Amino acid sequence: MGLEEEIQELEDEIASTPYNKSTEAHIGRLKSKLAEKKEKLEQQSGSGGGGGYGVEKHGDATVALVGFPSVGKSTLLNALTNAESETGAYEFTTLDVYPGMLKHKGANIQILDVPGLIEGAAGGRGGGQEVLSVVRTADLIVFMVSVFEIDQYDRLREELYKNKIRLDTEPPRVTIRKKAKDGLAVNSSVDLDLDEETVKSVLREHGYVNADVTIGEQVDLDRLIDGVMDNREYVPSLVAVNKADLIEPDYLPTVESELEDRGIDPEEAIFISAEKEKGLDGLTEEIWDALGLVRIYMDKPGRGVDREEPLILREGDTVDDACEKLGGSFDERFRFARVTGPSAKHDEQQVGRDHELADEDVLRIVARR
Repeated sequence: MGLEEEIQELEDEIASTPYNKSTEAHIGRLKSKLAEKKEKLEQQSGSGGGGGYGVEKHGDATVALVGFPSVGKSTLLNALTNAESETGAYEFTTLDVYPGMLKHKGANIQILDVPGLIEGAAGGRGGGQEVLSVVRTADLIVFMVSVFEIDQYDRLREELYKNKIRLDTEPPRVTIRKKAKDGLAVNSSVDLDLDEETVKSVLREHGYVNADVTIGEQVDLDRLIDGVMDNREYVPSLVAVNKADLIEPDYLPTVESELEDRGIDPEEAIFISAEKEKGLDGLTEEIWDALGLVRIYMDKPGRGVDREEPLILREGDTVDDACEKLGGSFDERFRFARVTGPSAKHDEQQVGRDHELADEDVLRIVARR
């Protein structure tokens, strides 16, 4: 029996086994075997997540436009970036990824229009593995769905999930430390719903015999396996609903209901018309916020504050991160910095490398000669 048949058998058994406390450990073993066999199949086919099809990143962040064919991604890309006149295509064996550069608030945000996903993409249909490997490298995913086909969102999320992309969540707090003897020990800072034997059975399926396992949050079987596998990508996402200009007033409640059914707050979905270029300013602002970018205005000796070309960092970045991005000899020559702005207690506050910067701070680095 080949791997594909074994995978199908496992999926069928999982689907037909009722989930309860008495079957929990058994289902955990099945799901662990399934994850391992899928991993092996991807390695054999040479199309495992992220392998061989990465697009070179440019700019301050990368956004992947994900949607089914003919949903309007190319139109949106051109409207946001003038991609047709500025860029060509990255050539792959079965894949063209069209990039464009969105310039916003001094940042250069690379937008990638990946080929339309189809059902079965995670299994390789339509060059889907290659498409998904590009999506895995993005800093943000923008789902683009037609206002008349909101159900496309379900299938898109499913394809990404199958390819180890986890949306809008953090990695599970599961830590495994191998040891030489004494078997498996499970420690948890919460009262786990999963039985300890279930956790151990999952670990054994993944080859752990002697290890200390620490779980710092409530996890279900899937999250536990994600933590054990430790090869998932965790990416934030937005939903852009295209062709909003065609919505009749009496159809709007239906659209909002379909979004709510999928856990999407209609107030948070971005309604746009790529063809009419409506709603694009709002989409751009949402992309900026979701990426967590911040502008740092450098106070340059003898030239004053440069507000035209800010240094672009991420929320939570420090003066040390700024020095690293600036490059040159700042790292070796750094003495201290002075900060004026939202992160400072007062103007010209003297700070060290670990000071956390905020959007629109003014930063002056004082270096040794």
